[in-house]
Amino acid sequence: MTSDTSRTAVQLRSLVKSEGELELSLASIPIPEPGPDEVLIRVEAAPINPSDLGLLFGAADMSTARQSGTDEQPVVTASIPAALMKAMAGRVDQSMPVGNEGAGVVVAAGTSVAAQQLMGRTVAVLAGEMYSQYRCVKTVQCLPLPSGTSAAEGAACFVNPLTALGMVETMRREGHTALVHTAAASNLGQMLNRLCIQDRIGLVNIVRSEQQEQVLREQGAKYVCNSSAPTFMRDLTDAISATGATLAFDAIGGGPLAGQILSCMEAALMRLAGEYQRYGSTTHKQVYIYGMLDTGPTQFKRNFGAAWGVGGWLLMPFLQKIGAEAAQALAPPARST
Repeated sequence: MTSDTSRTAVQLRSLVKSEGELELSLASIPIPEPGPDEVLIRVEAAPINPSDLGLLFGAADMSTARQSGTDEQPVVTASIPAALMKAMAGRVDQSMPVGNEGAGVVVAAGTSVAAQQLMGRTVAVLAGEMYSQYRCVKTVQCLPLPSGTSAAEGAACFVNPLTALGMVETMRREGHTALVHTAAASNLGQMLNRLCIQDRIGLVNIVRSEQQEQVLREQGAKYVCNSSAPTFMRDLTDAISATGATLAFDAIGGGPLAGQILSCMEAALMRLAGEYQRYGSTTHKQVYIYGMLDTGPTQFKRNFGAAWGVGGWLLMPFLQKIGAEAAQALAPPARST
């Protein structure tokens, strides 16, 4: 092992206690010696994705967060509402490492040729437990970054690009032809925008400010709807009508937005109807909620007919559902997002 490592490393842990409290702390863990086909990475950057927040904070009410401990060993605690503790049953009293992906420099390597070839390289990995100073992983989990690419630039190589590709693949598999996406100015949203422009897919981007709208328009987005604008519902209906979008991915979760999208889809479809339909359009409209930027209840006004659905969507279950071969085909070497 190289001399820039110590015997232990610091790792961020999330613990849900049986008394209804979340505890975030820094644990001291031994640094492992890599096996023959493993490498030890000094982690230099790791993004915070919605899936990371789900494990990190659980069902805690972070408005109750309070800090204790010392400067060297800080502890953050927050209360978990009693009604939500049932959802945490599978992880109660288990100290859990956090962080789906990240990047860093390989500082120690096993004896295999593949491991030795990665020595000193900056690599990105999707391996879990990445909110840590060091992480030991299999060589096949490593994506060597191009020379000159920093760990910060390569830390989000997996979750967001694969999520964007997975959304488009879901659209195709379910027979839709265009998409609606909320929180569209996010890193993921910008990737999805570039992907849809490249593949000539109609994409309706929903943002919450004029500044976010400008960001996407400068990147070539044709349809951007500002949910804070007084004309939002009309703008959204017009954009959905123009694209034919009948599928949406919602990162917000709570509040009225998912229902508003369904309403605007219905209104756009009814523009095409030649005659009155007492049960609304027969074209299926689908909203998948994949985030929880708003943790409140999801609200609906049932004004979108009978052909609709709302469900959850997560990247990893989707990849498992389509199988390893199809998942691998999502991101061929030539594909760039």
